[in-house]
Amino acid sequence: MKRFAFICTLSLFAVLPGRLDAAQLIMVEQDACEWCEAWNEEIGGVYHKTTEGKAAPLRRVDIHDEMPSDLQFITGLVYTPTFVLIDKGKEIGRIRGYPGEDFFWGLLQQLIKELK
Repeated sequence: MKRFAFICTLSLFAVLPGRLDAAQLIMVEQDACEWCEAWNEEIGGVYHKTTEGKAAPLRRVDIHDEMPSDLQFITGLVYTPTFVLIDKGKEIGRIRGYPGEDFFWGLLQQLIKELK
């Protein structure tokens, strides 16, 4: 029984936001941001199903909230949306703004190549 509880705990840890050893795509957004809304409509519903979404799960942060402690290294945020790809506690790169669906996927794929 203890082994089962340990395995369940490890499984839960694997999906918690803030893991410093896994890639994440941080979406910095705010209410009433028309470009954030466009991203949500065009990509938000399918992102988690894509290869990119599996490589770098999405984590949302409001630009007006205090940055979570595990993301304090992300600075210089001015525009929303800004997408920051992180891995192992370091910023890999960012996409400032939402350039539309076609450009977004291309830019994100370039960033994800940096993970390897």
